[in-house]
Amino acid sequence: MPAKQPSPTERVEQLFEELTAHYGDGDDRELRAAAKLLLVALDKLRAHGGRDWARLLDEYVDIVKHDPERFTRMLQSNSSTSSSELLA
Repeated sequence: MPAKQPSPTERVEQLFEELTAHYGDGDDRELRAAAKLLLVALDKLRAHGGRDWARLLDEYVDIVKHDPERFTRMLQSNSSTSSSELLA
């Protein structure tokens, strides 16, 4: 039986860990790694999100700010490996 492949969210988490390690013992290494991922994500949202990409971004930011439990559930749901397991 083949090994379970990591979900896209798990792969991004792994990349974050690699970026954090890249910054070594530098100041704010976690923040710097997160900022790099955010810059790439914003570019992809802008490029592929259509005319309403900024509205989608605002919706996610509002969820993070005002409903952190929902945001946590969304992250956990998106760690699933099959689309039938996704909630958000």
